[in-house]
Amino acid sequence: MICWGEEKRQADPGFFCRKIVEGVSQPIWLVSDTRRVSDIQWFQEAYGAVTQTVRVVASEQSRQQRGWVFTPGVDDAESECGLDNFGNFDWVIENHGDMQSLEDQLENLLEFIRATL
Repeated sequence: MICWGEEKRQADPGFFCRKIVEGVSQPIWLVSDTRRVSDIQWFQEAYGAVTQTVRVVASEQSRQQRGWVFTPGVDDAESECGLDNFGNFDWVIENHGDMQSLEDQLENLLEFIRATL
């Protein structure tokens, strides 16, 4: 499946992005799992300035406390870290285990969304 997906992306970087919006009209799209710069670029080109990018980050320590264990060949693959150096996210949500901080950050994002509608 991974090989098939990579072949599709190499031939057409926007293949999967177009598939999710094809034939559907929505006032807001929440795409929860972009993994590559080409995904973000496709949405920015298709929807322009209204596109907002959100990155959720957690420290390695927080992730390990939640049971994550680094797996070579998986966690260092493009599908997992292809956006690590993207750097131009509109929003960065820090999810290090402080529930109040997380809620405050999410509330700020929700306020922005409500104001934009």
